[in-house]
Amino acid sequence: MKPPHVYLIGLTGNIACGKSTVVAMLDALGAHTLDADQVTRRVQQPGTPVYQRIVEAFGPDIVTHPGGPLDRRKLGDLAFGNPAVLQRLEHIVHPSVHAELVGWLARVAGNVSAPSVPSAPPASPTVAVIDAIKLIEAGWKPHCDAVWVVTCPQEQQLERLIRTRGMSEAEARQRIAAQPSQASRVALADVVIDNSGPLAQTRAQVEAAWHRMAGRNR
Repeated sequence: MKPPHVYLIGLTGNIACGKSTVVAMLDALGAHTLDADQVTRRVQQPGTPVYQRIVEAFGPDIVTHPGGPLDRRKLGDLAFGNPAVLQRLEHIVHPSVHAELVGWLARVAGNVSAPSVPSAPPASPTVAVIDAIKLIEAGWKPHCDAVWVVTCPQEQQLERLIRTRGMSEAEARQRIAAQPSQASRVALADVVIDNSGPLAQTRAQVEAAWHRMAGRNR
C-alpha cells in the first residue's frame, strides 16, 4: 500500500488536541501532508456516491436543503450520540477515504522533489504525513513507519471545542466521550507530542522528533 521509498508518518490524536497545529509544523519542515478530514469532506460533497449513500441511510433531513451539502453538525450529533450510527456512517465513508489516501501516497511517490527547507531530511525517502483522527481504527498503523500522537488535557479539549467550534459544554463532552481514551492512543505511539503548553514548546518537540527521524534515515 505504501510506496517503499516514502517514509509515512501517521499523525493522530483526539478531538481538539491540536493535530492541525502539528501538521502545519511538519509541513514547514518539508513533509508532504494530507488532512484526512478534508478528504472526508470532499468525498461527501453533493453528487458523490458517498453523499447519496448517506442521504439514503439517514434520510433527507440530513442535508441543509434538497440537493445541498450535508448538515455536518446534525450528522455529527446523530453519530456521536449513538455508536451504532457512527459505525454505520464510517462503513459508508471510510472505503472512499482510504482509496483517496492511497492515491495521494502514489502521487507523492511519483513527484519526489527535494525539500526547500534546509533543516529537512534528504528527499530519499520522501516524508509523507497523514493526519487522521481514525488512523488507528481504520487500520493504517501497520502501513506507517511511525505513529505520532498529539495530546492535551481534557480541560483544554473542552475549552477549545467551546471557544473555537461554538459547542455547548454538553456537546463537547459528548464528542470527547465518543472517542477512545488518549491513553489508548499513546500506548500505540512511536512519538507523543504534548500540545498543552505554549506553541514554542510544541514546536520544539516536533523539531526534535523530526531530526531524530532524519538521523535514522540518512
